Amino acid sequence: MIETGIKGKETMVVSENDTARVYGSGTLDVFATPAMVALMEKTCLNSVAPYLEPGEGTVGTLLHVKHTAATPVGMTVTVDSELVEVDRRRLVFEVKAFDETGAIGEGRHERFVIQTEKFMAKANDKLK
Repeated sequence: MIETGIKGKETMVVSENDTARVYGSGTLDVFATPAMVALMEKTCLNSVAPYLEPGEGTVGTLLHVKHTAATPVGMTVTVDSELVEVDRRRLVFEVKAFDETGAIGEGRHERFVIQTEKFMAKANDKLK
């Protein structure tokens, strides 16, 4: 059963492939906002995965984040998440990102619990 209070943590070392220049979201060799967002989503996804029933998954549906400080290549970024609201299938998380010197981002992220096969069938129907 998924209940509020579930916490997650993920860590990564920023590589050249994680930069704003490579992502195309900027021109500098610093941790890209899209890379931070992906790590935030991954943290939330992994935090609730053990609580899902067989055949269930979660999909991200909403992000509201601020990227407040630059992180150079080679530094470690950590994201902490906490599930703060459960409304049937809707899950709301608070997320915070840090590098080795302090906070770099924060926000809220929503995910929905889905039936994986049904979800993929509906998505693949678009190909017909």
